[in-house]
Amino acid sequence: MDKIEKTLKKLSLKEREYVKLALIKLNQGDFQGLNIVKLKGQEDIFRMRTGQLRIIFRLKNKNIFILAIERRSEKTYRNF
Repeated sequence: MDKIEKTLKKLSLKEREYVKLALIKLNQGDFQGLNIVKLKGQEDIFRMRTGQLRIIFRLKNKNIFILAIERRSEKTYRNF
């Protein structure tokens, strides 16, 4: 089981629904209404804010790679 699956299992049902809807919109290319910001010092890594959760992803050649789903904290962006 990878890190993202473990994180999703720890979330409440409501939070999982928020993440699911956000990822569906992201996958469809519908960025409207999503709070997406490019991370400083990175060319292809972005974060999407969903309440207290942050979805870190890489956008490369129109492919989306989910790197992490984490709660907002001081440590959230340190590995990127």
